[in-house]
Amino acid sequence: MKINWKALFSVSLLLALSNSGFAVEIEKPQLLLKSCHVKGIRQQVQCGSYTTLENYAKPEGTTLNINFVVLPAIDKSQDKLPLMFLAGGPGQAAAELSAHIYRGFNEIRKTRDLILIDQRGTGKSNPLQCEDSLEVNPYTSLPEDFSVADIEQCLEKLNGDLSQYNSENAIRDFDAVRAALGHKQVHIYGGSYGTRAGLVYMRMFPESLKSVVLDSVGPIEVPIGLFGKSAEQSFKKLIDNCQNEPSCAAEYPALLTEFNAITDKLSKAPVSVEIAHPRLGTNTVFNINNDKFISSLQMQLYSMETRGLVPLLIHQAYIGNYKPLAGLIAQSEGGMGVYVGLHFNIVCNEDFPKISTNMKATDADNDFAQGMSLEMVAKVCSVWPKYQPSDDFYQTVDADIPTLIMSGELDPVTPASNGEKSHENLPNSHHIISKNNAHIVASTVCGIQIVNEFLTQQTPKELDESCLEEIPDESFMVGLNGGAFPEVKPHAMPTTAKE
Repeated sequence: MKINWKALFSVSLLLALSNSGFAVEIEKPQLLLKSCHVKGIRQQVQCGSYTTLENYAKPEGTTLNINFVVLPAIDKSQDKLPLMFLAGGPGQAAAELSAHIYRGFNEIRKTRDLILIDQRGTGKSNPLQCEDSLEVNPYTSLPEDFSVADIEQCLEKLNGDLSQYNSENAIRDFDAVRAALGHKQVHIYGGSYGTRAGLVYMRMFPESLKSVVLDSVGPIEVPIGLFGKSAEQSFKKLIDNCQNEPSCAAEYPALLTEFNAITDKLSKAPVSVEIAHPRLGTNTVFNINNDKFISSLQMQLYSMETRGLVPLLIHQAYIGNYKPLAGLIAQSEGGMGVYVGLHFNIVCNEDFPKISTNMKATDADNDFAQGMSLEMVAKVCSVWPKYQPSDDFYQTVDADIPTLIMSGELDPVTPASNGEKSHENLPNSHHIISKNNAHIVASTVCGIQIVNEFLTQQTPKELDESCLEEIPDESFMVGLNGGAFPEVKPHAMPTTAKE
């Protein structure tokens, strides 16, 4: 069975040696650094590799090459400390985001180097990847096609001692790269899971950090995977915003009713329709059930751009036209850039065991995805190899480091309440909540401006946040764009559906 791992885990996403307790002794040169070109960037950058131990407690053991990219500052004359970027997931490879960060963080890159490290288990740092989703037909596959046998096949392909591919060892790697590059201190920016990594960094190596930005926080105290309530909250705000926006309300006056009707239908039985392939134009079968429908919608809630499509997707599905949804799935064909093996290795060992029965029940008590994400993760974790995080891992982080915390009020996975938990514990922090942002506030020009000012001023409570008021309210697509998807006349249910 070729399983669509992307569809499985898309709903569970969120990127000094004395303190480490280990010493590293490796005979060959540890740091290699050279000029290079990376995909999506015309200018020359620097590519590096740092050799470390897979198991820091075994000096004679297996070594591991940690891959990284340095995006050089445009103007180095001010000699500013670099910014290290901690990717999300867990399972994103930071170096693979180079072109995106190069453009999005351009204002910061004007005067600072940006350091992007592939976390062990991602990118070119001994990647722990399961199956290439290109081998999966995303149109016909359904979440229930996934089985324990697929997990076991995935595990057979992974190389390395999985117990060593954890968040703490990742931070040991990051701090070793910092030292090898000759930086006494760095600033760090973490987004989503990268905030979890950032908090671990703050606990393990506080003296290495000048300041910290935590964007869309996944605190130690909140296990990854409890997204039911936050997704429901994000979805309800979208419905309310649509009804408060005249054109959206006029086009979709019964949006919530239509959503409930289509999810009720798909919960009873999958639907199979024949559509024109969104990329190839040939006829293809598109299978859809409630889990696939909900997970597809949930992924759109992350971004302000894609949130605007959700009313149209719901309405078109309600009247029997699934082609817009299939077109959206086509855009993500080829994967999400997350290394599945590393993702589940961390979630199944550092997070899932901390989720109690009561927490699961409370989170599943919602009117959007119910307990869907945890049900799928539970199946993976039931057979995933176990390791025990250190006793220190779950400690509340209270480091006295200048820290900027940012949350989007519309975020479906890391709600503002997460940011408040970290803000309450960090004595030199300030929490900004952006009304018209979803996941990752620094995805906006305003967010980057605030981050850049913070890195320069180091005064989290004295920042100019006025640009947040200029971010427009949500806007929505109220019709099929340019005839790209043919309108289907409303009727009770599609006559071509096979149930």
